[in-house]
Amino acid sequence: MASLLVVDDELSMREFLKILLEKEGYEVTTAPDGHAALEVLEEQPIDLVVSDIRMPGMSGLELLEHIKQKNGDTGVIMITAFASPDDAVSAMKNGAFDYITKPFNVDEIKSVISSGLKKKGNQEAQETSKTFQGIIGQSQEMVKIFDLITKIAPTPANVLIYGESGTGKELVAQAIHNHSRVAENPFVPITCSAIPESLLESELFGHVKGSFTGAVADKPGLFQLANQGTAFLDEIGELTPIIQTKLLRVLQEREFMPVGSTKTRQVNVRIIAATNRILEEEIISGNFREDLYYRLAVVPIRVPPLRERIGDVPLLVDHFLKKYSKLLGKEVQTISSYGLEVLMKYDFPGNVRELENIIERGVALESSNIILPENLILSTHRQSKKLPQTQEKQALFVAAQDEEELFERGMEDILYQLEKEIILHALEKADNSKMRAADLLKISFRSLRYKTKKYEID
Repeated sequence: MASLLVVDDELSMREFLKILLEKEGYEVTTAPDGHAALEVLEEQPIDLVVSDIRMPGMSGLELLEHIKQKNGDTGVIMITAFASPDDAVSAMKNGAFDYITKPFNVDEIKSVISSGLKKKGNQEAQETSKTFQGIIGQSQEMVKIFDLITKIAPTPANVLIYGESGTGKELVAQAIHNHSRVAENPFVPITCSAIPESLLESELFGHVKGSFTGAVADKPGLFQLANQGTAFLDEIGELTPIIQTKLLRVLQEREFMPVGSTKTRQVNVRIIAATNRILEEEIISGNFREDLYYRLAVVPIRVPPLRERIGDVPLLVDHFLKKYSKLLGKEVQTISSYGLEVLMKYDFPGNVRELENIIERGVALESSNIILPENLILSTHRQSKKLPQTQEKQALFVAAQDEEELFERGMEDILYQLEKEIILHALEKADNSKMRAADLLKISFRSLRYKTKKYEID
């Protein structure tokens, strides 16, 4: 139920609007003047203020100014018996949603209030869609990930996040944990490739005193620290076969054995893993266990590279500008239109991490309040592959060259060949990763696996 605040020095008008709007299903509070209205706004959340302009003491325009300073998200509709164009212009300039002159039509004020609340709702929805647990994006690809996180986070299912380096896989893992039922418990990340192979087992499972030279005391490992919470294993594809076997036991039996110990320990932990490798290829080459893969990838999430969600670049640029202007003590507020155009045409081989680096460097080098193109230093080893806009697009697939071929071969044969070509194309785009190809084709991994067998595609 939307909450409204009616401000008018006339008791009859306050009572009339209160009765009218409560019949429409709104929760209505009234105030006789601007000072009383500000007190209400301090004490309770208000979605929309309906205020008279000409009031003794604090005028409606002064009230509007106070509201926009302290409660910027609250919509304001101004009403007056004096049809002054100057008042109308001042109200709209200061941020009023609309302006109505008395005497007004009942349907008119109901319509204006409904529109004001709808606009506020749309703005809130847009702001919400721009960021999700620190992940910035409003592209279709990111909104799907936000929806998926919301669905799977409350469950204990293990998650495999895959995508190129710099796409924000750890942010996704953290968001899943924050939305889970164990959000108050530990989130313990570990980067598998950052730890020497000789120490990795001890880091994951812990060790007991005297188990090896230098083990002067018992030390808990990742899984013990993350008990009742979430363990995040980044770069999971780097694990050795021995560690993979021990990790599989944790997943299957919910127990592990510290290095040097003869006793197993029980653990209840959700595992979120991430990789920039194509694990299917690692399985084929014998570098990764297939049974472990299926235990980890109960819910697979693909984080797209930045070049596939280039529409999010302006949002990310704005975020990083604010971040590094504050951090570096600069007053850089925006980026030039040509500078943004340069970024929009760039491929970002390093993804969001590279964009952040570009903006940080641009803010550091810039002496004005706007980043100019000359301060945007881009990687030269990979340039944009976008075609000129004037070039005509060619058909990606051709089912039949003409009507004669269509009727000669028949629909079944043509659809068979067409679907096979589509799958082959998707596999090529996904570097032969069936999981990524299934994601591109918007079908399940199981469905794609069935189809590759049907069409005898290796």
